Amino acid sequence: MVMDKAKVTARLFVLQRLVIIACVVLLFIPAVNPARISGAFNENLSLFTNGFSYSALTQPLARALNRGWVGSLTLQITFVSSLLVCLGFFACAANGCMSLGNVKLKKLGNLVGLIGCLAALAGCAGLKWAAEDIQGTPNPSKVAPLVPSGWVWFLAVSLLMIALAALTTALLPKGKKTDRYEMESKFKLFLLMAPFVALCLLFAYLPLWGWRFAFFDYKAGFQLTMDKFVGFKWFTYLFQTQSTRNDIVRVMKNTLGMSGLGLATSWCAMAFAIFLSEIRSTRLRRLIQTFTTIPNFISWVLVYAVAFAIFSTDGFVSSLLLNAGLAQSGTNYLMSSSHIWLKMLAWGMWKGLGWSAIIYIAAISGIDKQLYEAATVDGANRFQRMWHITVPSLMPTFMVLLLMGIAGILSNGLDQYLVFYNSFNSDPITVLDLYVYQIGINKGRIPLATVVGMAKTIVSVSLLFGANRISKLVRGENII
Repeated sequence: MVMDKAKVTARLFVLQRLVIIACVVLLFIPAVNPARISGAFNENLSLFTNGFSYSALTQPLARALNRGWVGSLTLQITFVSSLLVCLGFFACAANGCMSLGNVKLKKLGNLVGLIGCLAALAGCAGLKWAAEDIQGTPNPSKVAPLVPSGWVWFLAVSLLMIALAALTTALLPKGKKTDRYEMESKFKLFLLMAPFVALCLLFAYLPLWGWRFAFFDYKAGFQLTMDKFVGFKWFTYLFQTQSTRNDIVRVMKNTLGMSGLGLATSWCAMAFAIFLSEIRSTRLRRLIQTFTTIPNFISWVLVYAVAFAIFSTDGFVSSLLLNAGLAQSGTNYLMSSSHIWLKMLAWGMWKGLGWSAIIYIAAISGIDKQLYEAATVDGANRFQRMWHITVPSLMPTFMVLLLMGIAGILSNGLDQYLVFYNSFNSDPITVLDLYVYQIGINKGRIPLATVVGMAKTIVSVSLLFGANRISKLVRGENII
């Protein structure tokens, strides 16, 4: 009987956690936003936005507020009620985290969740009142009052959470007053990892829903309706016209060329880390590491500003040549397409070399010092110790980063090439990410840009698994 009771309690906690996940997800779904009490509000705003941005409520109805068509109390109650629902559901999320602990922690979590659900119920009541109050506006054509039904979902999950919290608390065994709030280490590690997994899902996988634009004749500002469905029109469009085919070939050549140079010089970070670790002066080593790492935190806009100050017509180089009598007039070296790939590589290495070396420096610190001592006893000099001990020890790290670089060979980034882009170097500097930006944002051809982005993602994933397979065959190790 005790075992059955424990199983029932465990299953109820699983159900409770699923309901908690649903609570949090509802906060970010615009379609069920109960705070959208007016058609003037943006239909893409979620309850989370309304609960933490009062301006999202007042700005669309600014004229209505000034004319007295909507009372400020209505919007204030809408904002406070939205905030109560958000905070209540966050308390439920804390309840779900604490449900992974011992009996005492689970009871505390249920209490927190119960308080949160009561706050959410109060918020639902406030939103219902605000929706009914705005119906009495003297100018409904300007305010466009709505009666959102989304608050029913929030009310339902809140009541369900209250029932589950009460039921699980009643089924839990009585604990001792001397018990401490404890949780197993594996659950602590899981909770530490959960926010990053959520962010990964939010920013890496949720945007895949935007791939649907590739199958529609869509233009920015218009709604996506089935009458604009065109199937694979934009997929075939890439290869139907000669100009598009030429653009794709040119962009792919630039992308693969610059990425190839990056992969060919990827060993430089490892070499830099090895030589840096050989500097005996700790103060000098830290100084060099600091100065080579700082450029990574400088935006590419500021990097271009530095480049402009040095290589523009009135820059340092031109002024120096003019004063030395080696040039008749100033020259803007940035307005040139010659050796642009090598220039981009040089700027990229200057900006990221020190940052890329950090992981190798950490790996070097983990090498057993006894290996160096034994090699010294055997008569190995410093370079022999570096070649026969440090380099082999860093090879696993280097291979993992190399495989990741191969997988991202089509992802050169956008910022660097966008700021250095001009009419003189437009052909050789346009990489795939910049090309997608140009056709999607500048030209407004969002479906075509989506198709190119989809192709890039599919190729990158294929390269990752292919490189992983080759690594498994050659080295007997893989990263997936």
